[in-house]
Amino acid sequence: MSSAGALERDNVVIEGKEETHRLVVEIARTAQERSFGLMERDHLAEEAGMLFIYEEEQSPSSGFWMYRTRIPLDIAFLDKNGEIRAIHSMPSCKSEQAARCPSYPAQVPFQAALEVNAGYFDARGIKVGDRLTLP
Repeated sequence: MSSAGALERDNVVIEGKEETHRLVVEIARTAQERSFGLMERDHLAEEAGMLFIYEEEQSPSSGFWMYRTRIPLDIAFLDKNGEIRAIHSMPSCKSEQAARCPSYPAQVPFQAALEVNAGYFDARGIKVGDRLTLP
């Protein structure tokens, strides 16, 4: 997967306690799409993100790796109903050596994950327990 243009796109809504927020997301459904993710990108629009969808629930020890990811990101791990179960910040990794880039385990079971620019969730007051309308 070398081109972001090949991914399916959709609009999603995050429903918070007091506000709703809309995002345009690229959707990574296949193992290859999920593996490449937002690697090698220099920019992500402010109201954009990438949604990773899994057919089966993933283990809390599963997570995301920032190798070749130039953009600092926040990630929300979602259950099958779109409820945010955990949110983590993931700094970009500048190392050319894969082993020097950390991975970030979800620490909760999840069936989808949403990556956005670092600070997006905090700036909008989005918290664990809020819900994303899954496509």
